[in-house]
Amino acid sequence: MYSFILKILVWIHNFSYRLIGIFVIKENGGIHPKHAILDYYGFFIKNVSPTDKILDIGCGNGACTNAVAKKVVKAVGIDISKKNIELAKKRFSNTNLEYIIGDATTYDFKESFDVIMLSNVLEHIENRIEFLEKIKKLAPKILIRVPLLTRDWLAIYKKEKGWEYKLDKTHFIEYSEEGFKKEIAAAGLKIEDYYIKFGELYAICKSNLP
Repeated sequence: MYSFILKILVWIHNFSYRLIGIFVIKENGGIHPKHAILDYYGFFIKNVSPTDKILDIGCGNGACTNAVAKKVVKAVGIDISKKNIELAKKRFSNTNLEYIIGDATTYDFKESFDVIMLSNVLEHIENRIEFLEKIKKLAPKILIRVPLLTRDWLAIYKKEKGWEYKLDKTHFIEYSEEGFKKEIAAAGLKIEDYYIKFGELYAICKSNLP
């Protein structure tokens, strides 16, 4: 009986979390308030230089790409969603800013970059090691932000019970620190530095390529 009640409550918890996300975006003028609360733009801005050319993979509505573009020589954002890119182009228009509609896992990039940004993107990719091996050839430095399974006890409890535990149904994975480190190493990358904030892991990764 308790298990059944818990299962219903977990379903309500998951459903309400996603519903809250939809409505806070609408209430906040189309931008999720987590952007300002988490201040994750700061991580990416801090770890680029004024002379850098950057690639923001899975750029979404382009807001973070635009923020970083104010510091660097050139910023390119790519997203698989046509709607996202159209919104990005409508909202942001700097001379050093470019947005592309495309699937970064298969897209043929014609140029190299100094830094690649992956902000809550890696967890949406099924073949992550293959993907990282591809993009590490495009830039010597990759800045990564991913959600942690170990963000709280409830996420782990849900997974142990075989219930839906992911923050987003399109996630293939939500990480532990150890799991993230192993995956990065398997892709031939090394973690230069990382930290955890609000249940997310932020990492500066560099290629082991000569």
